[in-house]
Amino acid sequence: QVQLVESGGGLVQAGGSLRLSCAASGRTFSSLAMGWFRQAPGKEREFVAAITRGGGSTYYADSVKGRFTISPPTISKDNAKNTVYLRMNSLKPEDTAVYYCAATVWRSGSRLMEMGGMDYWGKGTLVTVSS
Repeated sequence: QVQLVESGGGLVQAGGSLRLSCAASGRTFSSLAMGWFRQAPGKEREFVAAITRGGGSTYYADSVKGRFTISPPTISKDNAKNTVYLRMNSLKPEDTAVYYCAATVWRSGSRLMEMGGMDYWGKGTLVTVSS
């Protein structure tokens, strides 16, 4: 079983930056592909960014490409937790949403951009961008 806990959300002005964190426990980084999705009020959850096992490849939604960066996990000294970061720059009001961390043990490639491609989900962290 994998546990995912997000943090780092908050209120920021348009043009500002935030860094979201996702702490994963229960599996080592090398066995997990991880991603971020978001859900704005009244809208469906959508893909934001993903990174493959080992951090070799990344994927981004067109709406965030060039502004958001998903980084390979850092591993705690006791190997108990892996933390993935999503750096968000040049934020826009339309980036306002609850951001969810997700992970999969089995899937890869373009499947990482699909909600159905992920097996584990965090509870989300709210990002609000004011104009």
